[in-house]
Amino acid sequence: MSDNQGSRPESEDSVSEPVAPAASPQPAPSSDVPPTPAAAGPAAPAMPPRPPYPASYPKAPAGYPAPAAGAAATGQAFGPGAQTAPTLPLSGPAPSAPVRKKSTAGRTVGLLVAAALVGGAAGVGGTYAGISLWGQTQTTAASSPTVVTVNDTQKVNNVTAVAAKVLPSVVTISATASNGGGTGSGVVLSADGYVLTNTHVVTLDGATADPTLSVTTSDGKVYKATLVGTDPTYDLAVIKLTDASGLTPIDFADSSKLNVGDQAIALGAPLGLDNTVTTGIVSALNRSIEIASSAAPDDSSTKEDGGQGQQESPFQFDFGQGQQQQQQSANATIKIAVIQTDAAINPGNSGGALVDSDGKLIGINVAIASSGGSSSGGQSGNIGVGFSIPANIAQRVANEIIKDGSATHGLLGATVADAASQKNATIQGAYIQDVSSGGAAAGAGLRSGDIVTEFNGVPVTNAIDLTAQVRAAAGGSDATLSYVRDGKTETAKLTLGTLQ
Repeated sequence: MSDNQGSRPESEDSVSEPVAPAASPQPAPSSDVPPTPAAAGPAAPAMPPRPPYPASYPKAPAGYPAPAAGAAATGQAFGPGAQTAPTLPLSGPAPSAPVRKKSTAGRTVGLLVAAALVGGAAGVGGTYAGISLWGQTQTTAASSPTVVTVNDTQKVNNVTAVAAKVLPSVVTISATASNGGGTGSGVVLSADGYVLTNTHVVTLDGATADPTLSVTTSDGKVYKATLVGTDPTYDLAVIKLTDASGLTPIDFADSSKLNVGDQAIALGAPLGLDNTVTTGIVSALNRSIEIASSAAPDDSSTKEDGGQGQQESPFQFDFGQGQQQQQQSANATIKIAVIQTDAAINPGNSGGALVDSDGKLIGINVAIASSGGSSSGGQSGNIGVGFSIPANIAQRVANEIIKDGSATHGLLGATVADAASQKNATIQGAYIQDVSSGGAAAGAGLRSGDIVTEFNGVPVTNAIDLTAQVRAAAGGSDATLSYVRDGKTETAKLTLGTLQ
């Protein structure tokens, strides 16, 4: 039996480049016109010499000195193959603003959507899909930088340095199937091409188990890739690039040491625009979300817990076209622990990196919240509330997938509900409705009526919190929880079961 709710299933300093040596004085330009003798009288003031003509321009006209050999061009950039000029603007007319629809009366809960694919299984993948999301009607390609462009090396800040360090470890993933395709992001785990991303990116949210994958690195190299394994329970997946070597693995931070207010930098390919960098802060910790997923494993205990039955989840995936997936019905949900950030995250950022001020991974971007209404009734995009799977969870799951092809998750062996919704409730937490014989909860002495308020040091405010934390732990791992019984707080140690 799976755990289940009653009404729902369970700094771096600024970086600067060395200044290029000054060009040596140039001889006066030659001319076919003989010099005119100087007229008698006071000498005219000396005119300053003309600056060298830019090396990147066509042949200099007469009167301009040639550029000095080895002189640095304007528009310095970080990274190999750096661009030295701004990227081109999108062609075509400015996209029209999406029409806002009135929200359903009484709707107060924002719609959570995956920061997922640009173009869903029913849509078109790639950059064009991202552009058409915002109203563009003709096919037009967007030029995008391959590195971090720096035009003034004297004003480089910490975000610039972090982006230059991390972007080589972030890739753009294109997934296609017979019924469509889309793009997302991923982070490099190893020099030989293991990449971590989301399950909904590589399966088009369960539309395909055998996707055709193409991966583009930050320097523009394109690789074929194969699926190593997926973990639908926490919406994580690992793919392997074909014949890759010399890639830059990302560095992991300890996400358990984050503070609210810490700098957070998101990197990925929102709307198919690769090498995009946005910044913000960690706006909340110890969040848990429940999101509908067609790729989620079937939770058979839903029929056995004796609760009120599963309610429709307000959280749904977005596929870059502002519409729900039509081919599959998301009849299951997953509950995941997340970091909340106000760094801009949009469809296409899914699977990308959320890093700290040292450029270390603190989370895998997974979802965003829309400002209410149904995603099928309008566009979805960043409103300042984004979510990432903590790095500690992502790293454990990725390592298990690489080693075994799949990952394990904890099982408490109890059905739970929100304590605050119970009659005569006085505290919030996860209310134990029923305990499975022989399960972890029974072994720890838990019983019906107990209210779990903490799991492995993380506060538990409702049933989703408890389920998300239990699933975050490996199957068979040891855990500690606090619970309230008859007004007294108790602590229990237990060994979790394994979710099947």
